Amino acid sequence: MPPDRRTRKRLATRQGISDAATRLFIERGFDNVTVDEIAEAADVGRMTVFNHFPRKEDMFFDRDEEGRETLRNTLRHRDAGVGPVEALRLLAHRAVSDEPLYVHFSSETQGFVETVEKSATLIARARAIRDELAQVVTVALAESVGQEATDPDAQLAANLLLATWAVAFIRAHRTYRESRDPGKAKSVFLALIERGSSGIEAAMAGTRYAQAAIQKTTAPNRLPKKREKNAR
Repeated sequence: MPPDRRTRKRLATRQGISDAATRLFIERGFDNVTVDEIAEAADVGRMTVFNHFPRKEDMFFDRDEEGRETLRNTLRHRDAGVGPVEALRLLAHRAVSDEPLYVHFSSETQGFVETVEKSATLIARARAIRDELAQVVTVALAESVGQEATDPDAQLAANLLLATWAVAFIRAHRTYRESRDPGKAKSVFLALIERGSSGIEAAMAGTRYAQAAIQKTTAPNRLPKKREKNAR
């Protein structure tokens, strides 16, 4: 069902605030921009800004929830024969092809990364988001195989996955900064995702998060040919 007029207006206002804030942050640095300046640039009141974004840094990381939902949906709607770790590996490959903002390597995203690197506040928030994502992935992983969110295997897999993606992102952006070649940055990103995913599969061997375990449980239940003959 499409959003109603009021919802569309609210979302447009929120996006306008975020766009204005991000532009100012990249141009002048996060710590050099005030909320009043953001409100003026977005042509809204100061309280309207806070109604949409409780924290200043939330205006910069405004697509955080979109990323979380992508991770949840990937695990919830994976094919029966695809393990959770494998589903997230395949997500990385789809993301590189589709180029959503979070797996896009360009001068625009380079400005975003450099703005984070220059602000202690944004660095701290990025680390907090990573910790929050680890919890989101832990819950989604556990749910995807019918386990409780407290399952230690889910916690281990989630943190290994987040570490892999974080290293891949950082290295790929550095590669783009050095080469200005988005294709090279994508190759570096996927190579690290592949290496990390292989390590996680090995670490999760024998659990329901590993691809081998999923394939074993979904394989057709057939008797060996010799036994089939004897059963007649």
